Amino acid sequence: MSYPGYPPNNQGFPGHPGVQQPGSQLPYPQIPGGNVGQQGYPMPSAYPPGQPSYPQQSPYPPQVGQYPPQQPGQFLPQSGPYAQNPSMYPSSAVPSQYPSSNVAGQYPSMVPGQFTSQASAYSNAQLPSGYAPQSAAYPTQSAYPTQSAYPTQSAYPPNQPATSVYPNMTAGGYDGGSRVPPQAAYPPVSTPAHYQPLSSSPAQKKSNPTVRPVTPFDPRRDAEILRKAMKGFGTDEKSIIQVLAHRVNSQRQEIAIQFKTMFGKDLISDLKSELSGKFEDLVVALMTPTYDFLAKEIHNAIDGIGTNEETIIEIICTASNAEINNIKMAYHKLFGKDLEKELMGETSGTFRRLLVSLCQGQRNENTFVDVASAQADAQNLLQAGELQVGTDESTFNMILCSRSFCQLQQVFLEYHRLTGRDFEDVIKSEFSGDIENGLRALVKSVRDKSSYFAKRLHESMAGFGTNDRSLIRIVATRCEIDMVDIKNAYMSMYGKSLEADIADDTSGDYKKCLTALVVG
Repeated sequence: MSYPGYPPNNQGFPGHPGVQQPGSQLPYPQIPGGNVGQQGYPMPSAYPPGQPSYPQQSPYPPQVGQYPPQQPGQFLPQSGPYAQNPSMYPSSAVPSQYPSSNVAGQYPSMVPGQFTSQASAYSNAQLPSGYAPQSAAYPTQSAYPTQSAYPTQSAYPPNQPATSVYPNMTAGGYDGGSRVPPQAAYPPVSTPAHYQPLSSSPAQKKSNPTVRPVTPFDPRRDAEILRKAMKGFGTDEKSIIQVLAHRVNSQRQEIAIQFKTMFGKDLISDLKSELSGKFEDLVVALMTPTYDFLAKEIHNAIDGIGTNEETIIEIICTASNAEINNIKMAYHKLFGKDLEKELMGETSGTFRRLLVSLCQGQRNENTFVDVASAQADAQNLLQAGELQVGTDESTFNMILCSRSFCQLQQVFLEYHRLTGRDFEDVIKSEFSGDIENGLRALVKSVRDKSSYFAKRLHESMAGFGTNDRSLIRIVATRCEIDMVDIKNAYMSMYGKSLEADIADDTSGDYKKCLTALVVG
């Protein structure tokens, strides 16, 4: 009797014995529990799980040496005579290396080629006599291509960014697609030269001073030099300039402490008794802590009859949040009064509101530029000024006193793109008096603070006489911040070096000390 798919009369496959018929003998010894039952139906296989019950000759050539040989006993049969008698393996197969419980982390990591055709597990085993190793019933190579069906390389040309199907929008969008990037927001326009690129905005500039900390620094030795310069008959001004003009303010304070510790005398008092004139004023300015000095300058500007608004504008309108807060604390420490209230009592109108806003020290100092917000601010400023009769000063005050310097640069640029007018010219046409000067100082500081101070230095020396107080204040404070940039701006704006103009307007040790601070 035969069945579809089975050999007739249970004669078996080539190389595999069928069922022994009565009165016949097989060429191979019969193993109890063989593969074919007495009626020709398959019985439990003696081969490892997953192996076909009836091995066939592989249509593929044997893959010799493609996979490493399996360790004997690595894959033990689960049924048949080998499962009942593991000693049939010559290597005395050890228990399975895999634990019976499926616990995370218990299985060793797999390596390529570890699980090959299971028939190969018997290729190295010493099977009973008369059995030959069977070839794999299936090809050992994968039926799938080794490479991914999808391309691994980018569909875009090399070094070319992905482009968006939307106009005026880069791939991925500007800030997640919520805003239009600055370079695509408008058609190209001619930008005024004084507009700085955002990468060189004041908030991102590094300090470029002429006076830097001295290393190695020995305050005791410097204190001895100063003591020797002022001891006895006469004064060695050269030694005083050599020490004080080449130390930063914090180092000068350490020298003053060591001077009092070593000699029991106050250094500033000794210097004032030995020096005179403008040279004395300059040296005292250098020896005073920076914020104490600026607080004293503001107090001098509002004390007595009248108010020097230019000094207040120069200090308050160009200061950062930290500088304003430090000046306020120094003012209260020195004079026991609140700086904001003092300014309110000495000023009025929109200029007073401007100073009160700046005295809060709450300007946004983030360097991120929000283009959409800058466009909205430019529209609001246009509505508050040129597009109405009169001026809404509160809108100008709110935007100019709260936005970061980087953001204000973008606001000025957006305003120019809307109207074609320079924002400083708009301030001139919409305001007058102290509020105009204060807002213009803000605009100049936003664009280029170095140019603003270069202009202030030039004004202090232009015309008949010299405004020595302004000259001393700017040189003594900015020499540790951005004096190199100020010198470059001065040369660009006036065609003459700052040192040369200082030399023409000053003389003696005063000139030497100023020049040392400017040159560095």
